[in-house]
Amino acid sequence: MNTQRLVDAARFLAFILWGSLFVFAVPLSAGTGDGKPGTQKNPLSMMFVPSGDSQVILEGGEEIARLLQIETGLHFKASVATSYAAVVEAMGAGKVDIGWLATFSYVLAREKYGVDLLLIVDRFGSPFYRGQILANAGVGAERLKDLKGKTFAFVDPASTSGHLYPKALLKSKGFDPETFFSKTVFAGSHNAVVLSVMRGEVDAGATYDDARAAVAKSYPDIFKKVRVVAYTKDIPNDTVSVRKGLSPTLKETLKSGLIRISKDPKGSRTLKRVYGITGLKDLDAFFDPVRQAGRLLDLDFGLSARPAPGQRDAGLN
Repeated sequence: MNTQRLVDAARFLAFILWGSLFVFAVPLSAGTGDGKPGTQKNPLSMMFVPSGDSQVILEGGEEIARLLQIETGLHFKASVATSYAAVVEAMGAGKVDIGWLATFSYVLAREKYGVDLLLIVDRFGSPFYRGQILANAGVGAERLKDLKGKTFAFVDPASTSGHLYPKALLKSKGFDPETFFSKTVFAGSHNAVVLSVMRGEVDAGATYDDARAAVAKSYPDIFKKVRVVAYTKDIPNDTVSVRKGLSPTLKETLKSGLIRISKDPKGSRTLKRVYGITGLKDLDAFFDPVRQAGRLLDLDFGLSARPAPGQRDAGLN
């Protein structure tokens, strides 16, 4: 992994914008109140990042919660956040016990709030994935330089494949991400980026490889209308993490329960539907290059403040 590219990218993350703490569908209610965590009256709160279709993720999350209850005897409440930052902040506030965190979100949550890694996602036998830069076929872009002056959509400020690594890629090729595009926006999810590019709302965008498949059932011609221009370097996969202070006994129970679910046919199908997961592994060292990038820059992961929604993209236009 090229740490220097991560160093370059991290310079552009010093201004990471934090969202307000609202969630999709289910109110925050972590198992930290009166009574023993994991009971019916005090369920463990499990929150998912909104990387794809939030309704699909919520339905899958609720199924994971049900399967975990069967495996562990504990009770869970699943929810989907409206931003990657919301999951980090909710875990830091002790309002969420278990977070399904994107790669950079995990690093932020670990450095800022001391969350613990439970498991790392495995996809098709690999603990790594990569990002990609897409363009509308009508734009005629074949290389990164062809996107100069175009409009561009990132996923979320705390998205690794949809923000951090694509910016690192641009920087490594000699392009300043702050001035290279005529306008940039945060679409909120990988699916939203793909659809924005397909519809011509933006000329190009950044997602994980290959996010087009997630919408191909509804848009069979997506692979013709949206073309891949470039790929990023390998990225450590996303994680299942727990808040600081969760008891060691609960952590081990959760870990073993999730691993059993990942090996069960029904559980495996559910994990694949939610985030394309094919397995879960117990690893942490894969995130060291991201930490090193931040430390080399003296990057303060915990003090960045996100402006009001109306000012969200003001510094990137």
